[in-house]
Amino acid sequence: MPKPDWHPERLAARLPYLRERARMMAATRAFFAARGHTEVETPCLVPSPGAEVHLRAFETAFNPHFGAGEARRLYLRTSPELAIKRLLAGGVGACFEFARVWRNGEDSARHAPEFTMLEWYTPGAPLAALMDETEALLRAIWPACTAAPFARITMQEAFARWVGVDLLATIRADGSGDAALLGARDDESWDDAFFRLLAERVEPAIAAAPTFLTHWPAPQAALARRDPADPRAALRFELYAGGLELANAFEELTDAAEQRARFTADMVERARLYADPWPVDEDFLAALEHGMPPTSGIALGFDRLVMLVTGARHIRDVTWL
Repeated sequence: MPKPDWHPERLAARLPYLRERARMMAATRAFFAARGHTEVETPCLVPSPGAEVHLRAFETAFNPHFGAGEARRLYLRTSPELAIKRLLAGGVGACFEFARVWRNGEDSARHAPEFTMLEWYTPGAPLAALMDETEALLRAIWPACTAAPFARITMQEAFARWVGVDLLATIRADGSGDAALLGARDDESWDDAFFRLLAERVEPAIAAAPTFLTHWPAPQAALARRDPADPRAALRFELYAGGLELANAFEELTDAAEQRARFTADMVERARLYADPWPVDEDFLAALEHGMPPTSGIALGFDRLVMLVTGARHIRDVTWL
């Protein structure tokens, strides 16, 4: 029978990774303190766990005690994003959070149902400046990183080079994708074909050296602004390094009406696929209506970063229990 993770033998094997994790957390806090970012803490129990179509959340319930309110459904957050953005609308300024987050059903060498996300926001910074800041952070906390300046390649360039497809030509005027133009298989939607080609052709080509994959197509805009220079693309990047997808970033959408329309469309699609749509986060939309400053923000999988820096092979090697 396998020994539990707390057993002295198992813990001793992981301690070098875990001590490096602690050093990296301290270095991250020092990095952001030097840049004037405030560390924040936002709720783990939320009325709406996020806006992702394909994520699954852990659900619970609030049962009033001594008459304290009404019973209501709650979730463990899949991200602190919407809560931090409410603070940005309130005027907190540049900030970051080491957030415990939960995603139901995720369990592999690189996934865990509970993990740590490092998320930070820099008001006034465009996407390119956030890439600069992200690279500076990694170099500050990863002393062995000797890579040349991190590569930057747009999705359009990547698909032209490794897939042989004019990706933006597959985007319709309304922002949806044309599956046939993307070369989708008979049973594939545009989204399905996009992610298959990304996984099969693009990610293997870029995953080793640190690379920012930028300007995602509009159907994958999520909470990002569309590119004013070409609205078929969104101001979004992901960071890859050492075979790992590390981070996802947006130049944030601040238009409440457009964000509501996106949320509504996403939950219609979620209901179609899984029959369990989440409520729209009305408090977040109210914060956008109040006014959130132009901001770029990023979510980085901290456990995966520790794996990269230490050479650990499994995400459980870099978590305490």
